[in-house]
Amino acid sequence: MLLTFEQAKKALLEAASLNHKPLTEKVTLLAALDRVTAEPVVSPINVPSFNNSAMDGYAVRLSDINQSKLLPLATTIFAGDDISNLNWPIGTCLRIMTGAPVPDEAEAVVMQEQTESTPAGIKFPYEIKSGSNIRYIGEDSKQGSVVVDKGIRLTIATLSSLATLGIAELTVFSKLKVAIFSTGNELFDIGNPLTNDSAIYDSNRFTLKLLLTQLNCQIIDLGIIADDPNLIKQSLETASKLADLVITSGGVSVGDADYTKTALAELGQINFWKIAMKPGKPFAFGKIGNALFCGLPGNPVSTLVTFYQLVQPLILALVGQSLTTNRMSFKVKTATNLKKSVGRLDFQRGRLQINTDGELEVFSTGQQGSHLTQSFNHANCFIVIEQDRGNVAKGELVTVELFNNLLK
Repeated sequence: MLLTFEQAKKALLEAASLNHKPLTEKVTLLAALDRVTAEPVVSPINVPSFNNSAMDGYAVRLSDINQSKLLPLATTIFAGDDISNLNWPIGTCLRIMTGAPVPDEAEAVVMQEQTESTPAGIKFPYEIKSGSNIRYIGEDSKQGSVVVDKGIRLTIATLSSLATLGIAELTVFSKLKVAIFSTGNELFDIGNPLTNDSAIYDSNRFTLKLLLTQLNCQIIDLGIIADDPNLIKQSLETASKLADLVITSGGVSVGDADYTKTALAELGQINFWKIAMKPGKPFAFGKIGNALFCGLPGNPVSTLVTFYQLVQPLILALVGQSLTTNRMSFKVKTATNLKKSVGRLDFQRGRLQINTDGELEVFSTGQQGSHLTQSFNHANCFIVIEQDRGNVAKGELVTVELFNNLLK
């Protein structure tokens, strides 16, 4: 009996938890993009570190405003000024610039557009609320508070915010070492001429490199391995000693020359081999020595879909990234008929868009064969059709899963 997709995914994540403890290292803030935090990041300072003005205007005491709507101007405070010895007479206001320190006595900053300048002073015709336009100490980050949790992938926005704290380096999980190779006598490296009519280019290994680069892995490329059981066994053994995770493309189906599964059984263990999903039924998962193993199908679309749906969450777990964020999925009406057989969870390529009535609907991008790569060119989502569901008619509700950054 085939494993369901959810059973397979659960097994992958459990294996990641049991079999791999990621190493950590310190990196500079500039080198931390897309790395995953190995410990919580704590703010060393308050941000802002002092009360300051959010805009150009006038600092006032509310008690002075209550006495008079017209206040003489005492002095001007600029950004960077030292106001420790400031003399601010009662019944006056202060001209203040954006980012300038706000005296403790000030209860509000009134933007200059809401005032009137007169020979006698500054007139305040509008109501003033306490705390207006003052950035208070620690409002953004308090000293000692956790600003980034453990297991978070660091983005440009996050690193920019950490730069405001003066943090120069971070402790992150080390990059995952991933060894890859493709199997098949028919395969040729991209750029080389095909020497016979049955030859094809090894696009899968190229795709895996792109995907693994996006996931910030350290790639060990072992190239194309011929359909020879001894060579495949030797390559798997080498890969398992070099990497934390071994990924192959091809050789896990039921053909006479599909030797990868046999070699895996001899060298290590097979946790499972087939999954009730389409595309991607012949997906092998196991272990060789201390390395986990994923054997992806040979068809290009199957390789891409199984990597996205199964290998991606496995890698995120192996590098310590929190998996609490749910993928963006929801139900919409399909604008096309969808062909589907009962028995496997189906990931069809689709395009989500807004129709003329302003409603979301999803289209199939065309033929869904696992060898037809052009169906991805216009897709921005998967149409996920349940395992026990058959053909879907136009207008029925289907689950749509938007592509994340890995496929954008």
